Amino acid sequence: MQGFANRDALAKTISTLKATFFSRSRSSLWTKGETSMNFINIHDIFLDCDRDSIIYLGKPDGPTCHTGAETCYYSSVEQNELAMSTLYSLESTISKRRAELDEPKEGKPSWTKRLLLDNKLLCSKIREEADELCRTLEENEDRPRTASEMADVLYHSMVMLNLRGVKMEDVLEILRKRFSQSGIEEKKSRKQG
Repeated sequence: MQGFANRDALAKTISTLKATFFSRSRSSLWTKGETSMNFINIHDIFLDCDRDSIIYLGKPDGPTCHTGAETCYYSSVEQNELAMSTLYSLESTISKRRAELDEPKEGKPSWTKRLLLDNKLLCSKIREEADELCRTLEENEDRPRTASEMADVLYHSMVMLNLRGVKMEDVLEILRKRFSQSGIEEKKSRKQG
């Protein structure tokens, strides 16, 4: 994993032999494992030649990542780039369809254009697709069916995001912030914000 450390975090790590970091969002120290009990027991610490980077070497008591993965570095760049390019490509296509709404109409409008023109239709489709996604769990349907229903939820939701002027990057930024803290802390911050 990677975290930020200041002098106090390093001093506490040295004194306790538990990996301790500095939370920039909370402006406080935190010890890895203080809520999960998955501490990282430090056996060595290295500084780089410029003394601006530190490596803690240690043995974790359990999964290092808050997701339950052994490491926080389990996603390949290639997989992420493919996923992101797919989402951004879909977002771009939806934006193009919206821009075409002002052009003279030739024939029947595309499904995306119909959704962009009819808020009630769009909302009913999002609700319908979300219900179908939930039924794949309740009825123990196979993985391809679940993936297909999630694709429908995502597509219809992205049409609504376009209408609301929200970019996919806005949503992903919120998710990144949420994953940088515990679920309890994240929910508390939503109530305050």
